Amino acid sequence: MISIDITGRTPIYEQICRAVCSEITRGVLKENDKIPPSRALAQQLGLNPNTVAKAYQMLERDGIIYTVAGKGSFIAAASSKVGSTLTKDFEEKAREALNAGIPKETLIEIIVQMTLDRNGG
Repeated sequence: MISIDITGRTPIYEQICRAVCSEITRGVLKENDKIPPSRALAQQLGLNPNTVAKAYQMLERDGIIYTVAGKGSFIAAASSKVGSTLTKDFEEKAREALNAGIPKETLIEIIVQMTLDRNGG
């Protein structure tokens, strides 16, 4: 399920891209799964259809989804591309945190704790 923060600083189309990548990474969406038509997702999220279409265009450009005329859009075999997209997003957020004065040691501690939590340790 895609959720959007309309009050956030991240553009909505980028939030949609990140949400799709996250769902792929978590295994919710798999290769060749059909995703909702852009108009349907726009209606579901209460967004302008052009915003969702822009997100789909970016995902297709990055090789994360593909479109079949008359059939819809589907998840591509893009696990490495999804990883690089998420890595780029992570680097951007880490840079923002460092620029805001958060010490790198604090960021490392957060990552270590998240890893422990994820691995049940």
